[in-house]
This record gives sequence, structure tokens and C-alpha cells, in this order.
Amino acid sequence: MSYAEYETGAPITDTRAPDGPIAERWDRRRFEAKLVNPANRRKHTVIVVGTGLAGGAAGATLGEQGYHVEQFCYQDSPRRAHSIAAQGGINAAKNYRNDGDSIHRLFYDTVKGGDFRARESNVHRLAQISVEIIDQCVAQGVPFAREYGGLLDTRSFGGVQVSRTFYARGQTGQQLLLGAYQALSRQIAAGTVTMHPRTEMLDLIVVGGRARGIVARDLITGEISTHFADAVVLATGGYGNVFYLSTNAMNSNATAIWRAHRRGAYFGNPCFTQIHPTCIPRTGDHQSKLTLMSESLRNDGRIWVPKAHGDTRPPGEIPEDERDYYLERIYPSFGNLVPRDIASRAAKNVCDEGRGVGPGGQGVYLDFADAIRRMGRDKVAEKYGNLFDMYERITAENPYEVPMRIYPAVHYTMGGLWVDYDLRTTVPGLFAIGEANFSDHGANRLGASALMQGLADGYFVLPSTINDYLART
Repeated sequence: MSYAEYETGAPITDTRAPDGPIAERWDRRRFEAKLVNPANRRKHTVIVVGTGLAGGAAGATLGEQGYHVEQFCYQDSPRRAHSIAAQGGINAAKNYRNDGDSIHRLFYDTVKGGDFRARESNVHRLAQISVEIIDQCVAQGVPFAREYGGLLDTRSFGGVQVSRTFYARGQTGQQLLLGAYQALSRQIAAGTVTMHPRTEMLDLIVVGGRARGIVARDLITGEISTHFADAVVLATGGYGNVFYLSTNAMNSNATAIWRAHRRGAYFGNPCFTQIHPTCIPRTGDHQSKLTLMSESLRNDGRIWVPKAHGDTRPPGEIPEDERDYYLERIYPSFGNLVPRDIASRAAKNVCDEGRGVGPGGQGVYLDFADAIRRMGRDKVAEKYGNLFDMYERITAENPYEVPMRIYPAVHYTMGGLWVDYDLRTTVPGLFAIGEANFSDHGANRLGASALMQGLADGYFVLPSTINDYLART
């Protein structure tokens, strides 16, 4: 198809983004949104596709409000959604450390960390809601790490200079997903949510220009069925698997948002992809995916390569003065906690120079020797033990004794279905939440976090905007 066959369409604008002071926009939008009477919510059905942090939180919250929810996932259980693979933590501006954090600083770090590409109104809303999300998760029983006195513990993430990351060892995504799953299960038992596991969305049903349901296929029997509703919510994740290797599970294929796109939902920023710096390097042609090591490891691990080109000695035989801790040298303010895109580019640069380590020279060392000397092996194991165990199972190398090898990998997609401030796509009645949309998470993997984006959309943003949509239609 030639370039001449393409036409420039009419510009799309976010007509629901509030104006005025940025710190007041979400409160004003939430107040101005029309409400549905609790007695009338029982008359409405909402379809939610996906049961990750965004989808599970959305289904649980909409069911709690009284809507009838039809929820779909292709896994055998909602708790098998890919959100379970997230490791490092969830960020929030609680300022428990009293180290200068605030909602405004989280907002600033997120916008700056995303290279000023994110929507500022959405990012500020995310920073504002972050404080409530932690309370919500604690109330649901999420076992965040705690200090000796019982207070919630925090650590740092790349791209920031404060300690705002709440975590559950290296299993934060799993624990948050189980919290959302418990809330969802409560609604399933109450009868407000009907769960359809092992079911794949085949198409979006559009009637009179509005999304009114989906066509689905039972993955066990092959039966095809239609399901109708007053609104449809897609919480089906990103499309990282368009790349040959990524950190995503192979069944995270993003076909749902592609089918919605074919029915008229616009895409936004489809080229905007995050490369994660802390991934186990590929070892051959046998792999179907890559394994992520948590962002949190850069809190205590030091990243280095040999100073000399082509140095193939084992890491223990390379003296300290022949090592290049290149992130600490180039970026002394942030050190090993530079933003992900900077850390990824720097790792590729030193490998391109011929100073990479491991098979093919595509790797750099993530070394915990200093942390073990400083804190002791038991303390390191307490913070990162399950990650170290996972690394050893995959590589047959003990990271307590030999530095980990890491290399950048495709991880997160910041593009997705275009949505406005209310998370509405260009197809009326179709909403996209979490990684399935493009709106503001292009930045939040740095200042904020993708875990927080999913929970913010599912628990706090979507219920208000669904109410407004249904009250007006």
C-alpha cells in the first residue's frame, strides 16, 4: 500500500480533561461526574475483560457498587493473570521516611522520568490516588514488608531520589493480585460478578456506534458465545510480544485491544516501548521469553563491567581497580538507580564497546558483594531471597557468590488504545484501563509504577467514569 492511500483523519482531543489548577482537577471531575442511584445500578451490566490488577480491581469495585459484572479471562483462574509476575514494588507519596517526598514530587518525578511525554493531568491524579491505594491494599491484607517496629517499609526505585516503593520481597505483584482476587472472589460469591475463566475475547460488538458486548470463545470446548452489556472494559495488558523476545508470558498477546482497534478504537503511541535494564540475558535459540529480575535489585546491587575490552576472566579474578562501575561514574547523583531507559542505553553502550560479559558479550554484572559485607547475607536474603533463588534456578549460578549477569529486554508497552481523561476510547461505551491504554503509564514505571496505574484505574478512576457514562446514556 502506498503512502498516498493513507488519509489524515480529524484530530482527536480529550474533551473531558478538566482545566484549572492541576492539583484540583481530579477532585473537581469526580464531583461533576453524574451518579447512578444505587438501586438503579442493579439494572446495568458491565463486561470486564481481563483479571490482572486493573481488571480484577475494576470487577471487584463495580460489583461492590451493585453493578452486574460479566468478567472474562483466558487463564484457568483470575489469580493467574500476568500481573502476578511483577516483582519490585508499588510507589506512593506517603513520605514515611520524611525524606522530602510529596504528591507534587511524585508527579514531577513521573513526568520527568517519562521524558515529558505523559499527560500531566493524569499523572497528577495518579500521584494523588497513590496515597489511598496503599491504605486500600493494607486493608485487603496485602503483606507489605514492615520495619522492626511494625511500620510499612519502603525502598527506592530507579529514577528517583526518595524512598517511596512499598514492597513484599520480590513478590509484590503476586501479593497485590491476590488482594484484588480476594475482593473479586467476594463479589463472585455475592453474585454480582459472573466469572468466565478459560475464555478468549474474539470480537467487540458495536451497535449503533456504541460498544454493547463481546464475542467470546470457550478455550476448553471451543463454543462461541455472545455477551451483551451497557459498557465494555478492556484490561488485557500490553503488546510486548510483538518483539521476538520479551519479559511477557507468551499468551499475553494483546489480541483483545487489536480486535477493538479493528472496530474503530484508535491506538496511541504504538511505538513507545520500555526496555527494562535488569533482565537475565538470553542464552540461546531455545527461549520463548526472557526472565525479568526486579528493579529493586538496583537498590543494593552495583553494576559494573571490566575496564579492558575483551576481558573474559571470571568476575572474582578481576581486581577492584580494573572494574568500571559505569553508572556510578557517569551519573553520580543517581548511581545505580538511574531511570530505566538510561540504565538500558548505558548497558548496551558498554557491551557494544566490547566490554560485555557472559555468552556473546551481551551482559553486565549486578554485584551484591558490597551489600553482603555491609548488611550480612541473611539481611540480603530477607530482602531479595526469592529473586536470588529464581536466578540460581535459571542460570545454575549462585548470586550470593558470583555476580548476577543482566542485560536490557523489552518489558512494558506505553502505547495502547487511545483514551481520554475518563478512560473512554474513541468507541463510545468502550473503556480501556491499565496497560491496555496509552494514557499516562508511559512515565509511571519511573516516578510511579505500573502496579499503581492498574490499581488506580480499577479501584478509583473507572467506577466514577462508568457512573458518569451510564448516567448520561
